[in-house]
Amino acid sequence: MKFLKLSLFLCILFTTTHSFSQNTNMSKASLPIDKKTNCFIRYHYYPNLEAYFDNLKMVYYYFEDGDWQTSEELPTNYGGYSLFNKTKVIITDYDEENPQQFLKVHKKKYPYNAKGRFSKAKTSSN
Repeated sequence: MKFLKLSLFLCILFTTTHSFSQNTNMSKASLPIDKKTNCFIRYHYYPNLEAYFDNLKMVYYYFEDGDWQTSEELPTNYGGYSLFNKTKVIITDYDEENPQQFLKVHKKKYPYNAKGRFSKAKTSSN
């Protein structure tokens, strides 16, 4: 019985360790590609937050205290904000590092709208 419990424990440990290692080893090649621009679909832009989400590194980029921050979660001052109910824009023309360098372009192209709608831009809403 002791051997069975130990075997079961080791099996579960191995399975969870293996699943975590698969999630953290994402490569750029595993991202979908936009057929028009031939860029990987790596970033989502949230106009009402002026923030980005990186699908490769699974982190957010947001401006706080005069500098760009990187985090796996949005800070507490975004409390109550639902990423699923607001508009997100899929960035299809850029797949390198530092998407925040295009914030001025994205603010102009995808202006903040409290209702979460855009009149002329193609977006993805969840």
